[in-house]
Amino acid sequence: MLLSQIKTGGVAVRDHATASARLISGATILGFAQEAIALGKPLAAVIPAGGEPVNVADLAARGALDVPLRHPEPARMFLTGTGLTHTGSASTRDAMHAPAEGLSDSMKMFRMGLEGGKPAAGEVGVQPEWFYKGTGVNAIAPGAPLVSPAFALDGGEEPEIAGYYVIGPDGTPFRVGFSLANEFSDHVTERINYLFLAHSKLRPAAFGPELLVGDLPRDIRGTSRILRDGKVLWEKPFLSGEANMSHTIANLEHHHFKYGLFCQPGDVHVHMFGTATLSFADQIKPEAGDVFEISAPDFGLALANPLAVAEGAAGAVKVSAL
Repeated sequence: MLLSQIKTGGVAVRDHATASARLISGATILGFAQEAIALGKPLAAVIPAGGEPVNVADLAARGALDVPLRHPEPARMFLTGTGLTHTGSASTRDAMHAPAEGLSDSMKMFRMGLEGGKPAAGEVGVQPEWFYKGTGVNAIAPGAPLVSPAFALDGGEEPEIAGYYVIGPDGTPFRVGFSLANEFSDHVTERINYLFLAHSKLRPAAFGPELLVGDLPRDIRGTSRILRDGKVLWEKPFLSGEANMSHTIANLEHHHFKYGLFCQPGDVHVHMFGTATLSFADQIKPEAGDVFEISAPDFGLALANPLAVAEGAAGAVKVSAL
């Protein structure tokens, strides 16, 4: 089942076998998730039958689709992620930071994941690299611009899968589903020094357009491309799913939700699981107006967002004293 959130209200419901969807008017995916938690039922069981037919592709083309899950209070929605989680993901990072002799810290962490990132069920594996992006303010809808701040040295795509979670009344995290994500980053800044990784995580990230309900497929095969003036500038396949990862989803979830801070009842979390494919590795420098497009058949429609660059000088921020 695939769900799409309409910006003006309503949820489009469809399955992979059909191009058409049915619209549940006035509903939100968050509302369905909260109802499922309260009733102790699967998400699919609380979605009502019926609804008028709609074409999700047309809705996307009109810019009518939102991030699949939003909290009405943006400060209670957390965007986070993990890196060095995919087989092959260490090569680009290692090339950025490899020392003259021995292994880079990135490669050491990647090997830790290979050796201990897939523990037996119920056991705890090695913890991954973890990063914070921001709050719901930074969650960018499909089709909307990803804005690179004036101080950034680069604004590049990172094609990823994101998991969506709602925290129940007793602090239990409930996974709602998965979608495509573009974890927008400044790889030039990251290359200067790996300790700049946090600064390189440009706060915006794009999600959607459709939410996959159910388990994450083990072998996800998608395509990441950049379009310039309507033509393909760069294109490369990307792989995800546990068959292509050095960690299990359960292990990544454990190391995020082991912190009580992230288990506050009613909060929403969107967690990105990493990637192994970057145009930056092929010396591509995106420009304002370029369109990032990420697609994978398991997730329905492609996620497409144009790149924009904030205007203004990258001067010092002035803080006023009280």
